[in-house]
Amino acid sequence: MSKIEIACFNSESAIIAFENGADRIELCDGLSEGGTTPDFETAKQLREKINIPIFVMIRPRGGDFTYSDLEFEQMKSDLIRLKSLHVDGFVFGILDENDEINIEQNKELVELANPYPCTFHKAFDRAKNLENSLEKVIECGFKTVLTSGQKPNVSEGKENLKKLVELSNGRIEILVGGGLRSTNIEEIRDFTKAGYFHSSAITDGGAFAVADEVIALKSK
Repeated sequence: MSKIEIACFNSESAIIAFENGADRIELCDGLSEGGTTPDFETAKQLREKINIPIFVMIRPRGGDFTYSDLEFEQMKSDLIRLKSLHVDGFVFGILDENDEINIEQNKELVELANPYPCTFHKAFDRAKNLENSLEKVIECGFKTVLTSGQKPNVSEGKENLKKLVELSNGRIEILVGGGLRSTNIEEIRDFTKAGYFHSSAITDGGAFAVADEVIALKSK
C-alpha cells in the first residue's frame, strides 16, 4: 500500500482526502495556477478539523518560480504567519533567473520553517540537470522533493523518477506526482520503487477531490 498525499485546492477537498484515508494533505489555493498560498482562515479551520499532516504551499502567484524581493518578503511573512497554526510542513521552490535551484533563498525559507519539514515542489521539473538539482535541493535542507522526473507527467518521467530514487539513496524523499492517478500508480511504483505519491484525485475535471479516487489510490 502506497503513502498518498492529496493536493487540495479548497477545504472541501481536504475533508474528502482526510475522510477517505489520505496520509497527508498539501493545502493550496489557485487550482488554475497550479497552486498558490492558501488563505490563512481556511488553513486555520482545517487544522482544527483534521488530524493528518497538513503541508501548506508558499507560492505568492502562478507562473514562473523566480521571485522579486517583494514577493520573497511576502513568502517569508506568509510562512511565519501560517507556522503559528502548527501545520506540519511547508511546500515551496525558488529558482534563479537561469532556472537553477536558488540555494540562498530556499535555504532561508527552510530555516524559517524549522522545525517543520519542507517539500521542494514542481519547480524542480523546470530546473536544469536532474542530478545537480537534486543535490542542491538536499543541500538546502528539504526533506522531500515533488517531481514528475522533469517530464510533463509521471508516465513520461518514470525513467528519471527511478534514477532520482536511486540517487537520493534515502537522503531525501522522492514524492512522485504529476498526472498520477489510481490507473497508473501501480505501474509507476513498481518501476520507480518510490514510496510516496501525490495526486489531486480530481478525475471529473472539477475542483474537488473525488472520494472514490482517494480510496482507489490508497488501495493499490
